[in-house]
Amino acid sequence: MTAPDLAHAYPRHVEEVQRRSAQALERGGFDHLVVPSGSLHYQLFDDRDYPYAVNPQFKAWVPLTRNPGSWIVHTPGGKPRLIYLQPFDYWHVVPEAPNGYWVEQFDVVVIRTPEEALQHLPKDPRRCAILGEPQSALGEFVPNNPAAVVDYLEYHRALKTPYEIAMMREASAHGVRGHRAAERAFRAGASEFGIHLAYCQAARQDANDLPYGNIIGLNEHGAVLHYTDRDRAPPRDIRSFLIDAGGSHDGYASDITRSHAFDPSCEFQSMIDAVDAAEQRLCDRVRGGIDYKQIHLDAHLEMATILRDFGVVDMSPESMLETGVSAKFFPHGIGHYIGLQVHDVGGFLASDEGGRIEPPAGHPFLRLTRVLEPGAVVTIEPGIYFADLLLEELRNGEHSGSVDWDKVDAFRPYGGIRIEDDVACTDGDPINLTREAFAALG
Repeated sequence: MTAPDLAHAYPRHVEEVQRRSAQALERGGFDHLVVPSGSLHYQLFDDRDYPYAVNPQFKAWVPLTRNPGSWIVHTPGGKPRLIYLQPFDYWHVVPEAPNGYWVEQFDVVVIRTPEEALQHLPKDPRRCAILGEPQSALGEFVPNNPAAVVDYLEYHRALKTPYEIAMMREASAHGVRGHRAAERAFRAGASEFGIHLAYCQAARQDANDLPYGNIIGLNEHGAVLHYTDRDRAPPRDIRSFLIDAGGSHDGYASDITRSHAFDPSCEFQSMIDAVDAAEQRLCDRVRGGIDYKQIHLDAHLEMATILRDFGVVDMSPESMLETGVSAKFFPHGIGHYIGLQVHDVGGFLASDEGGRIEPPAGHPFLRLTRVLEPGAVVTIEPGIYFADLLLEELRNGEHSGSVDWDKVDAFRPYGGIRIEDDVACTDGDPINLTREAFAALG
């Protein structure tokens, strides 16, 4: 998005955040919304701080991710205030003075110490909805996170503004640069750690910039859903590669997964291609009015069909879903909301007044159970894994005889497959932000 485009889209975004916040405050019976950016947290018995992570409720307003000790104050009917901490500090880099396309939307007050914020916060903390962690407390301004306010904001945060979609496009561009570099490193025989470094360099983000820790697994490690150990030396025989890694841009995230076989002519690559084709069909289901739970169940039928077609399981896809056999190979949910957080909030909320929509029986790890609406951005990430623990449960179960265990043993050294894209729901065809970014890179 160009600077003129941002100058137009960002004010509309702030207007929407103000509108939602005013409604949330009315629901909760408060006069002011007060949002701390968060503070540094030090390790026990040490003088080292944990990596700082900005309060998502704060970065919903401003594209600031490295500014602990700052605050947003919103009083309906007035211009939102940004209390911006720019400390006197010769030990660390001091944040620049506020500047950029976003500044004009706020009454900006620069402070030099965290305690100075008290002079610019509302007079009566009891009339404030204060959204943040307990450690962000300042004087009598202690985060209370009232449910009525949080539920309203988190429910509606599922629907992204055009500005937010633009930020997620940029995050996707960072991510696909990293993915292309990671695949080149894999083809060159790099270790998991070496691939990780290649990814970070190409994405131009280090471990604390990335939206989550890179999952980089060679061979059998691809069967560990959240494998993050990253061996320093490559295996003697390199067979396969699974990478789940994203990028960040001004507080927004991308979440991308790809799988590769070292030998493009092997049967495992054919299975990867089948999962990729199924994933794209599932992405096309991301449309307004579609129940996300049904996409999850359809994904099980898609993965079960692949297991049948490759001779791994001799059962109908419907039977594999009904009996739970498909879940032994595809044990996680089809995806989740994404935006300010990788696993963005509100996925289970029944309405903006709260309540919970449970996942389907037998599918406890699905993170999103709502009906999709235009503006939602979700991940679609089906997979097939040959994980020893789950396979052992299947081998000891009543459907063991329907499994070709020789086939399983042939695929086990390759670990697993996952393909993941970030997809925006619109009034018409969905927008695949991930495929769009790969195509733009060429």
